Amino acid sequence: MTDPTPLKLLNREQAILEFNRRVLAQAQREDVPLLERLRYVCIVSSNLDEFFEVRFADMLEAVRDPLSTVTGQDVDRVGRAAHTLIDEQYLIFNEQLTPLLLKQRIVVLNHADRDEPQRRWVAKYFEREVKPLLVPVGLDPAHPFPQVANKSLHFIARLSGKDAFGRDNRIAIVKVPRVLPRVIKLPANLSDGRQAFVLLTSVIRAHLEELFPGRKVEAFSQFRVTRDSDLEVDEEEIANLRHALRSGLTTRHFGRAVRLEVVNTCPAELSEFLLEQFGLPNAALYRVNGPVNLVRLNELIDQTDAPGLRFTPFEPAWPTGRLPRHKSIFEKLKKGDVLLHHPFESFEPVVQMLREAVADPEVLAIKQTIYRTGAKSELMDLLIEAARRGKEVMAVVELKARFDEEANINWAERLEAVGAQVVYGIVGYKTHAKLLMITRRENGKLRRYAHISTGNYNPKTARLYTDLGLLTADADLTADADSVFRQLASLGKFKALRRMLLAPFNMHSRMLELLAQVEAAALSGYKAARIVVKINALTDAELIHGLLRAAKAGAKVDLIVRGACMLPPGLPGVSDNIVVRSVVGRFLEHTRVLYFRWADAEEGEALFLSSADWMSRNMFRRIEVAWPVQDARLRQRVIDEALQPYLNDTMDAWQLGPDGRSVRISETGVSAQQALMRRYSEG
Repeated sequence: MTDPTPLKLLNREQAILEFNRRVLAQAQREDVPLLERLRYVCIVSSNLDEFFEVRFADMLEAVRDPLSTVTGQDVDRVGRAAHTLIDEQYLIFNEQLTPLLLKQRIVVLNHADRDEPQRRWVAKYFEREVKPLLVPVGLDPAHPFPQVANKSLHFIARLSGKDAFGRDNRIAIVKVPRVLPRVIKLPANLSDGRQAFVLLTSVIRAHLEELFPGRKVEAFSQFRVTRDSDLEVDEEEIANLRHALRSGLTTRHFGRAVRLEVVNTCPAELSEFLLEQFGLPNAALYRVNGPVNLVRLNELIDQTDAPGLRFTPFEPAWPTGRLPRHKSIFEKLKKGDVLLHHPFESFEPVVQMLREAVADPEVLAIKQTIYRTGAKSELMDLLIEAARRGKEVMAVVELKARFDEEANINWAERLEAVGAQVVYGIVGYKTHAKLLMITRRENGKLRRYAHISTGNYNPKTARLYTDLGLLTADADLTADADSVFRQLASLGKFKALRRMLLAPFNMHSRMLELLAQVEAAALSGYKAARIVVKINALTDAELIHGLLRAAKAGAKVDLIVRGACMLPPGLPGVSDNIVVRSVVGRFLEHTRVLYFRWADAEEGEALFLSSADWMSRNMFRRIEVAWPVQDARLRQRVIDEALQPYLNDTMDAWQLGPDGRSVRISETGVSAQQALMRRYSEG
């Protein structure tokens, strides 16, 4: 049901850029360690790469569709916002962080800054490590403009005179191989007590002319092109999704160009030549004052020996009181559910439960969804070992997890090789649900155990993202988990689950029902009508209008939306009862918690955890789960740890305005993440 009241929602792409503006603000915080501030600059670059590869590429595609609502003006506005953000990013890097690094005796030396011994060392490094891998290509009819892969680094040079054959071909391209490190640390004996680095681009610049004997380099620039990298296959027309995706991984690197980056000193004739080669308008040109790929400065952070300039290491706590170490997790779960709050609590109990299942002869079957596990994964190794031991292993591998396709294809092939049953979900729908189910024989009967999570089965990101996971032997939840796996394998008709909600079938409609229930309570005069939603993105129009109707009826609505939010809060008479905040701190906020209150009795409230954000794609084009937290003790813990601290946060929180711009609430006070770290560190 859509709202008849016309309301212009905020632009999704500008909302994504606004989130990155909040992340970039972390690089300006004096209370954040210096190398971590630099890392936030790198994170923004990485985020923007994906933004151009996927979101902006989609906009450019949509604007050519006569049925699309995306206009050329929309594209222009988003492009201008991206230019502004990138300019600000380089300004912070050059004028704030670089001088602060210099004070800490951490320097990046350009050719002009290097003394004679350093130049000799760089020259030898170039001759030994770099030059043998460079192949300059002079352009002529026999050497047309080369294929330039997505995000690969190149140099363009304009040369003097004629080539060896007397021809006036003056443009040359030099590809910089990905295998070369982008940041090189100088030996200590050449660094004068400092930690001195040179960038690979600076090394090549200093010796570029050596690649063109007998000719001078009159002008040059680094450049990098970003391409549309959404991997598309016609799933209705192919016989084997895995084979189609594997072949598509190669062509992904050469999709339609969407952005060209050059250094700000690049002569206009060279940038215009490149724009013409890539078929790009002037608006797609980004002149940057520094390296064209700031992501690679992560190499500098990793090589710098300065523990005091990093976050103090945080070790996730083991839930000792609820899950004693070195004891059977199955035995513990028979007595009650265990809720894990990452990264404040360790992900290791999940791994231990799977280890226990693999080693236990009474465990007959293991089923797991695989979305983003990484190229190396103990969990996947354990599934392979379980299959080798003769257990029934079913893996639902999402091959279309963006930018993880290759790793997931490799895991699928390894699992199939040992006899595991591998399925790829449902054509046209990504499997984004996070489920692990173990079936065990106990006293002649079968009993199921499950892990359900808001996050991925990746121990590395479990130390960096906030997520909630439930270990359970609850008969209803484990039966629901089993039904989801059967649904994915058999493709049978959907049958409502006992307690879980499953997208694309009933999650969206149930969320709308709960919003309407709170709205009705508010209309009837219930003053405590309340909605608190903590998610990563809010872009689904129907859910937005459901929130607006509940708020207009008098319900208090608090939204904690990490990333893109298209609901404009604070509009008089429309959304002035809605507060939207975003928390950006040390960890990436990833939990999805949904709270509704429509009456004073315990039956008058509901709290769900979910794998899904409130986006149309999650609700209608993905397999997602949400499950209610019905145990009063666990429900209160979720409220006390995953909702209330974020509503009280004054240090890491930003508040969204009706114009789509967000303002930091304060620079002092309470940080939810820091408070939770202290709580778990103190036991």
